[in-house]
Amino acid sequence: MLAMSDINCIKHLRNTKGLSISEIQKTLGINWRTAKKYADEDQLPIEQQKKKTGMMYEEKWGEIVSGWLFEDRRLKRKLRRNKKQIFEELKTHGFPGSYRTVCYFIDDWRHSHSTEDSPDKGYERLEHPPGEAQVDFGTMETVQDGEFVDVHTLVMSFPYSNAAVAVPLPGENQECFLHGLKTLFNQCGGVPKQIRIDNLTPAVKKTRSRFGEAELTDAFIQFQNHYGFEVQVCNPGSGHEKGSVENKVGYVRYNFFSASPVMNSFEHLTEMLHTQL
Repeated sequence: MLAMSDINCIKHLRNTKGLSISEIQKTLGINWRTAKKYADEDQLPIEQQKKKTGMMYEEKWGEIVSGWLFEDRRLKRKLRRNKKQIFEELKTHGFPGSYRTVCYFIDDWRHSHSTEDSPDKGYERLEHPPGEAQVDFGTMETVQDGEFVDVHTLVMSFPYSNAAVAVPLPGENQECFLHGLKTLFNQCGGVPKQIRIDNLTPAVKKTRSRFGEAELTDAFIQFQNHYGFEVQVCNPGSGHEKGSVENKVGYVRYNFFSASPVMNSFEHLTEMLHTQL
């Protein structure tokens, strides 16, 4: 079975470059049947990932620490817990492991999630041709059943025309992200030629660095192949590369969610937002 990156390359040569099966076979040096299978089949195989072991991954401790790290990302650097503080707080919950075990887990988590400390400061062109879109999440506040509720609004902007569409979602996981993109495609009446994204966890499993390009999740690659758009991943810590969608997130927040609208359902809120945008 080929790796997902190899399958994506075959799909790209077939669908974007227009190569024949024989040309793909010669270009990549693979069997003709293999080239035919992965170039034209609809359902892509799921790439198996090695399961991590240890108390931080098999017991509740990793989930607890991950929750704290996600919480700290919303705070200023000086207010965030350091490794020693996290270890001491874990001990109050009965954690039996060592300080080193916690440090290894935090380093692994930050490597796969954090983009703020990356030394890579490369730059990309900021031209915005027609058909290019930018996508990002923004957290907004609504009222449901008499209580304040946070919703995660996925916004897609088009820098060339300065247009935008948005859809409120219950979370920012992979299921919500892909469902949100499909909803935005329907609102637009089509699929953008190219989508620029931040290092969103549902789409990016390894951020770009000086050692290599960003790696997309298998599910997002399958989604991309199905709809036929290209993906550009922003450099870590380079918010200016998606300034259009960040401005639109602010526009949606301050023009639609400033008074915390009453939400009967996500479908109801989606319709309200689509009407006003």
